[in-house]
Amino acid sequence: MDLVNKLFDLTGKTAVVTGASSGLGAYFAEILANQGATVVITARRLDRLEALSAQINNAGGKAIAIACDVDQPAAVAAMMEQAWAECGRIDIVVNNAGQVGDGGFVPEKLPHELFEATLKTNLSGLWYCCQEAGKRMLADGKGGSIINLTSVLGMGGSGDHPLAYQTSKAGVINLTRNLACSWADRGIRVNALAPAYFPSEMTGPYLAVPGYETYINNKTPLGRLGTLEELAAPLLMLASDAGSYLTGITLPVDGGYSAGVGHTRWTDDIYEGLSNVIPDQGSVHIKAP
Repeated sequence: MDLVNKLFDLTGKTAVVTGASSGLGAYFAEILANQGATVVITARRLDRLEALSAQINNAGGKAIAIACDVDQPAAVAAMMEQAWAECGRIDIVVNNAGQVGDGGFVPEKLPHELFEATLKTNLSGLWYCCQEAGKRMLADGKGGSIINLTSVLGMGGSGDHPLAYQTSKAGVINLTRNLACSWADRGIRVNALAPAYFPSEMTGPYLAVPGYETYINNKTPLGRLGTLEELAAPLLMLASDAGSYLTGITLPVDGGYSAGVGHTRWTDDIYEGLSNVIPDQGSVHIKAP
């Protein structure tokens, strides 16, 4: 085995992937399994998890499906305990579960309960997973790698909605830094992966708004959306020995989007389309010149 293959090899490792029932999480599980890891896939939709588990196992990998709602600390603890018991330990955690609960709301109309629910999943739920995995890794002294999914929208304000989503993802970045500093001396690396716009179940309704994909492409130096394949190498670098000297970083995979991230205003047609992603939410309150 040459050096590069050896560095990225995950044979004998166990990886937990949250939010694995669809989209990026399902893809991450497949990539990790292809590199030799046993993957514990978790989300709320058990039927989808079981279908993905069967697909991975039929392809020669090894996957275990465990239903879990990351909003519930007791459920996270039980899931991590089951994963540890069935697999011997946990080496890698990919905290991918999340939601864009406030699409279509401008800040002044965002209900408190929706703001809090978005942070509950995207930040608190992620923290529960970090804590439950981290304390087990610390207890056996063998360390591990935790990868937290954030977003380029957590790296700077983009204006208006989704405010709660952007706030939660900014929190993930600093939580990642803090845990990296706290656990580095005991062998646990904690990093964040920050995608921009990739086609997925979550982004689909937004990218379907007329003009929105063009707007995003115009803000992206490479001029296009990302492809799932372009997330594989960054994920594997952070998960494997290839990233053994990386901790506390936020790695943008964004076609250069974050190089110019900042406050923007959308045109009226995009505002109208986004406000209709979830009916009767938000309003057009800034008119384009």
